[in-house]
Amino acid sequence: MMNKDATDKQGPDIVLIGAGIMSATLGMMLKELQPDLKIEVLERLDVAAAESSDAWNNAGTGHSAFCELNYTPEKPDGSIDISKAIKIAESFEVSKQFWAYLIKNNIIELPTSFIKNLPHISFVWGNDNVNFLRKRYEAMVKCHLFDDMVYSENHDELQDWIPLVMKGRDSKEPVAATRMDLGTDVNFGALTQSMFSHLQEESGVKMHFGHEVRKLRQMENGRWRIKVKDLQTGDKRDIYARYVFIGAGGGALPLLEKSDIPEGKGYGGFPVSGQWLRCVNREVIEQHEAKVYGKAAVGSPPMSVPHLDTRYINGKRELLFGPYAGFSTKFLKKGSFMDLPKSIKPTNLRPMLSAGMKNMALTKYLIDQVRQSPLERVEALKDYFPDAKPEDWKLEVAGQRVQIIKNDPDKGGVLEFGTEVVSGANCTLAALLGASPGASTAVSIMLGLLERCFMHRINTEEWQEKLKEMIPSYGQSLADDPALLDRVRSYTSEVLGLVPAVEKK
Repeated sequence: MMNKDATDKQGPDIVLIGAGIMSATLGMMLKELQPDLKIEVLERLDVAAAESSDAWNNAGTGHSAFCELNYTPEKPDGSIDISKAIKIAESFEVSKQFWAYLIKNNIIELPTSFIKNLPHISFVWGNDNVNFLRKRYEAMVKCHLFDDMVYSENHDELQDWIPLVMKGRDSKEPVAATRMDLGTDVNFGALTQSMFSHLQEESGVKMHFGHEVRKLRQMENGRWRIKVKDLQTGDKRDIYARYVFIGAGGGALPLLEKSDIPEGKGYGGFPVSGQWLRCVNREVIEQHEAKVYGKAAVGSPPMSVPHLDTRYINGKRELLFGPYAGFSTKFLKKGSFMDLPKSIKPTNLRPMLSAGMKNMALTKYLIDQVRQSPLERVEALKDYFPDAKPEDWKLEVAGQRVQIIKNDPDKGGVLEFGTEVVSGANCTLAALLGASPGASTAVSIMLGLLERCFMHRINTEEWQEKLKEMIPSYGQSLADDPALLDRVRSYTSEVLGLVPAVEKK
């Protein structure tokens, strides 16, 4: 049997747990920055991108805050806060730069396999909502990230934009919409698989499917000992690594708890499941080509914002409506009903109970969603497609999301709907918790992780030069520099095969 020193010497530099978009992005960036790194990827399932990154489980919207109304809340004084929208829009532009670098250098397959232009449209009805959307538009077009946005309350114009949505609608009903032709549909599953296909061919990279992480412990020498089980053979073994990244979607919280780092104490998770209505009538599918987002119901989680959504999956145009929220104690679509009970620890029990008491409206909303009949789901669809027929739609199970519950000294448990990287004090282990808008902002999230966990390397001349090659705007603000944004968008549009921004007035 090998001694520990020999095992340590042969172990990888980095272990990535979970073969989704986050691990793929981090793995690609690290191998580009330092090709001699040894990386091992551990995935519980038998293929990459089978959970949250899968096309049927992910919303597929290139989240750039063009149409998602939950990113632009109305403040008590009636003004619109667009700060989150600016941050997300800038992050998506960063992601596009990295993808363009991969395409330009023939690292992944042609861009049409994972990204396409598709108008992003916000649609509302009723006087109050129309007033909100008008104020949102006026606030957003003041920022150059959104100055290609157009607004309309004209029924005839909206009929041209979104015929399915307008057909059969009362012509006297107040309606409004904004449109961004720069919007995209992104198949994050195809993108993830392309990146892992490349990584598998790189020297020093090993991928292990059907392998489940059972334990994580940091040893005295600073390395992590990862106990892994091969689910096919039943064999168990230890892997020793300098760094560990947990990018396992809903499975990240239990693994963070296993690591036993103090920074992971007090975190809880609230799982939210989802369902889609999938159109099975090709004639209907061909009449709609846009992502149309509306306003979320009061008390609903952000990922439940209703949308009538054109998607391109496996080379075919599809049409989905939803998602309809639900509740399951699973943390992953292919997880266990014991995931939630097993995640409850003495350190997070209080914040989880506190968050539960404060979010009774969310609990009621989820119960009501679960109890919906097929006809009730179609009635919700008719708000966006008045002529919808039940026989044209089939219910599909979407992905599972785990929302973060944090321990707040003053407020107790706080339920959050974004994403957060949790890392240890010595920055040798990091875990990504949370959900939306995760995949679209993966590159920015991983840049933040590199800056936090690889401080000794990121400021070197070699890494800085490579980062600016991969992401031309690195170190600069696209939100503060209109000329830089124009250059970046022109570059990524050309490389990714997207439509360029319209000529500025």
